[in-house]
Amino acid sequence: MRYVSTRGAAPVLGFEDVVLAGLARDGGLYVPQSWPTATADDLKRWSSLSYADLAVEVMRPFVEGIPESDFAAIVHETYAAPAVFHHAAVTPLRQLDANEWLLELFHGPTLAFKDVALQLLGRLFEYILRKRGERITVVGATSGDTGSAAIEACRDRENVTIIMLHPAGRVSEVQRRQMTTVPSANVHNVAVEGTFDDCQALVKAMFNDHAFRDRLNLAAVNSINWARVLAQVVYYVQSSLALGGRPVDFAVPTGNFGDVFAGYVAARMGVPVNKLIVATNINDILSRALRSGDYSRGTVQPTISPSMDIQVSSNFERLLFDLYDGDGVRIRQLMDDFSATGKLAIGNAQIARASGLFVADKVDEDETRATIAQVLKDSGMLIDPHTAVGVAAGRRLRSGPDVPLVTLATAHPAKFPDAVSAASGVHPALPPHMADLMSRTERFEILPNDLKSVQDHIAARAS
Repeated sequence: MRYVSTRGAAPVLGFEDVVLAGLARDGGLYVPQSWPTATADDLKRWSSLSYADLAVEVMRPFVEGIPESDFAAIVHETYAAPAVFHHAAVTPLRQLDANEWLLELFHGPTLAFKDVALQLLGRLFEYILRKRGERITVVGATSGDTGSAAIEACRDRENVTIIMLHPAGRVSEVQRRQMTTVPSANVHNVAVEGTFDDCQALVKAMFNDHAFRDRLNLAAVNSINWARVLAQVVYYVQSSLALGGRPVDFAVPTGNFGDVFAGYVAARMGVPVNKLIVATNINDILSRALRSGDYSRGTVQPTISPSMDIQVSSNFERLLFDLYDGDGVRIRQLMDDFSATGKLAIGNAQIARASGLFVADKVDEDETRATIAQVLKDSGMLIDPHTAVGVAAGRRLRSGPDVPLVTLATAHPAKFPDAVSAASGVHPALPPHMADLMSRTERFEILPNDLKSVQDHIAARAS
């Protein structure tokens, strides 16, 4: 398996190099040259496997250069319970209604779905760097959950320094403290005076500054890193198999499009995905793009689902690459125009192709709160605001009561206690391993939204 850039001008790489590279040198994102196919016999055989064994089977066709036994050991260490994940099933299904389910993705160490991928990525970094005798500086941007999950995955690992950027005052206090209270010497946090999109733009600019990138040996943990997407494919397969291998509607709360693109990969592999329901909050660039072809950047509006407060969805480029038949020159032109004007019009033929699998809608603040309250009333379960966005859009756009609806529950409600409490009247408690979070000492720097200031700060801490 080899990987190509969505913009067609970067070197073709193998898996290990893609893991370390993150963003391609032409500014594009790496995708596989071809999609492996899971046969009906494969799916039948996989239905009885543990999560870790299934993960090895699903990901193995995408991985070259790592011996099978080594890769299996990395995967089994990643998804060990209770050592890493606090549920034996790793990503269990919980029933909401007769044919409606929550896929709980928050049983990892930082209570968010990003642990599922980043716990693997941290171990892959360590394995590859040890083998090569190299060192990397991980630089990432977070709208809330990626940061803590990436830090937890990289803390204390040899040959890795991690610097995480978050938008000052635009993440929840729990999210911030999960990042800034980690005492490890190789962990550094920066609060940028701007939005998540500003943080993401700074990270992309640093990767596109090839002299800076090479001097610090930059690596990415954001969902631009292919390994992130690959690891998330597994729970689509697992939940489909758990429901008998029937076609499933998946409702996915998303801002950066990485999690829902993993569902697209599962569908391309042959997993029976009926619909991918793209659920956004009022920052609705993705729902506009998939409904009308209008991928135009707006002003980020703060919401109670802050991890989706995004107006530039990096991973959407991976879907565009497929919709335009792998035409890297065309994608480069589209993305250059978007960078210059903030606007991108998707062709009617491409929108028609996407509509065969994707549907999309936005959910406003009032509906998000009402959904939290309604789910608690009907089922006794507390959900966080991001999951509520997924539930609301999923119920509106599902195929019908005969098709299973699975909403990805992307975060534990205790990560957003104020919003959940205001909507439900119930204050969600942090689990025991985080009970003292609010009393831990924080460490972070506040910097302006200025590339040179951030680069100088990072260079001084990289080693």
